Formats: sequence, structure tokens, C-alpha cells
Amino acid sequence: MSGAWWPTADMTTLRDRARLIARVRAFFAERDVLEVETPILGQGGSTDIHLASLSAWARTAAGRQRLWLRTSPEFHMKRLLAAGSGPIYQLAKSFRDGEVGRRHNVEFTMLEWYRPGFSLPALMEETAALIRELLSDTLLPGEQGPPRCHAYRELFHEHLEIDPFNVSLERLRRLAAERGFMPKGALDDEPRETCLDLLMSLVIEPTLGWAKENQKEGQGELSAVVDYPASQAALARRHVDAYGDEVASRFELYFQGVELANGYDELVDPTEQQARFDADNAARRRLGFDEIDVDTRLVAALAHGLPEGSGVALGLDRLIQLALDKPRLSDVLSFDTPGC
Repeated sequence: MSGAWWPTADMTTLRDRARLIARVRAFFAERDVLEVETPILGQGGSTDIHLASLSAWARTAAGRQRLWLRTSPEFHMKRLLAAGSGPIYQLAKSFRDGEVGRRHNVEFTMLEWYRPGFSLPALMEETAALIRELLSDTLLPGEQGPPRCHAYRELFHEHLEIDPFNVSLERLRRLAAERGFMPKGALDDEPRETCLDLLMSLVIEPTLGWAKENQKEGQGELSAVVDYPASQAALARRHVDAYGDEVASRFELYFQGVELANGYDELVDPTEQQARFDADNAARRRLGFDEIDVDTRLVAALAHGLPEGSGVALGLDRLIQLALDKPRLSDVLSFDTPGC
């Protein structure tokens, strides 16, 4: 127990981390994007069934209230956008219960920014430029241009020989169990999205972010995935793809099999946003999960008027882990969650 107080990362790593964060701030300063700070606690949490929000009871001027630790700074930052902030970014401490592992920690740093007036492709290119800025010293020397882009549907065709939009739920469950090395019938009660997520993470994601022509040498490149199913839109708009299916207007960026960033063409319709919150909580009830308080202030901000544009969330600790070639996320944190 005598050494339990010791930092998780060594001091050289913490100095390198500070140097990389300074480069992040310089990147946005050059582009005239304002750094902001928003509350860690909020009146509402994330209703997303794939996220586990943490909460705390507090004595406030309104009495005893249950407040939610943010899973990302998105809700408060959108309220700033609606108030006329213009382009903004934040280095935000965020929290997701149960997220523990080689690339996860319950408390982590999210780099999130919003670009009013930016198209999704424009934001994708800016996100790639930032990632290259931090990885250019060792992992992405000289790489330029947009990321290699893959449609979600085509990835499932290539790696699993199924159409994720039309494959039967029975076959999808069976395939997910097989590829996850689970007993037959282990996923018989799981919804479609759980099976798709399992196949994406186990089979497809490890292949993303590698240069096809140099894969034997292990050279990485930036890869983007687009046109996710509409059910995975979260707080993004939706559109119809070339196959006539409704898909999410979002992208995810990968490098060497690691997901780094998740970008949206932001939803600005308050009625649609409220409907999605309600649908999420209905799904939570069906699955036996706790309901999450809805952030009514975000809905009010959307009703006031959110400027059209795009936003992206990037796992900064994960990017620093790659940049410094560390085996575990905890190696770049001053104190990880078990050691805090």
C-alpha cells in the first residue's frame, strides 16, 4: 500500500503530454477557434443506451438535485453556440462508468470542437489535420490529403459478406456469436445494434487505419467510416444514401485500428432532438436500464436556434497514447481511475 499514492505516468511522459496539449491549443489559435470551459455537472445526462452516465446528489439553490457528470461537453457547448459563440473548442474532463481497459478509463479528456458553417467533409479534413499535427513526428510523417473513406455498408460486405441494413436479425445474431467466440444462442435476446457493434469492434475496426499498400510493414494511415445506420445517428442529422436507406450524417476516424474521433453534421431540430431523447429512454426501460434525466435546456437552446454546422469529439488521451507509443491509456494519465 505504501506505493499506492504514486502517479500512473512518469514525469517525462507528463511533460511530453503537456507539450502535445500545447500543440493542440496552438492549432486552434491559428484558426481563431475560441477555447471555452463548461460545467462538468449538468441537469441532464446522456440518454444513449451504449453509455453509462454517472450522477451525484447536490444541495443547490433549487434544493437537493441529482446532477449528471458529463459523458462529453456537447450539451453545454451547443448552448454556447446557440448564444452566438462562433467556433469553439474544449479540453473537457468527461466520465463514462465501466469504461476500463487498455484504451479506456472512467475519467478521460475529450477534445471537442464545433464549426458553424462547416460541412462534414470540411470538418473531417480539419480533424485529420489535427491528428497529423500530433502524430507527425513518428507515425504520420509527410501524409497529406483527406483520410481514406469507407462506407459502413461496404465494410460489412467486404469483411462479413452481409448487408448490415438488410440481413435478418437471426443470421446477424448467429454471426456475431460465432465471430465473438460465444456459445450458440448467446446473443438470442440481443437487439440488432448490439450485434452490429460487436461485429464492427471485433472484425472490422482492427483492419481500419492501415495503409493497404504498406500493411506488411505496419504503416498506419487515417481511415474514415461514413454512412452508419440511421439508428446510430445519436445527435447527428440523417440523410438517404445511394441505396435508398436512411443513414447517419457522421464519420468516425481510425488510425492503426484505434478509433480516435467521432464527427456529426449536427442536428438542429428541437422536436427531433426531444423525440430521440424520449426514444432512448424508452429503449432503456425495455432493456431494464435506468432512465436518464433529459437535458431540457439543450432542447430550449435548439428551439432558440443552433447555427448549421458540424462538430467532433476526439479522445485526446488515446491520441496522446498513440503519439507517445504507450501500451496503456493509464501510461499517459497522471492518475488512472483505480489509482485516483
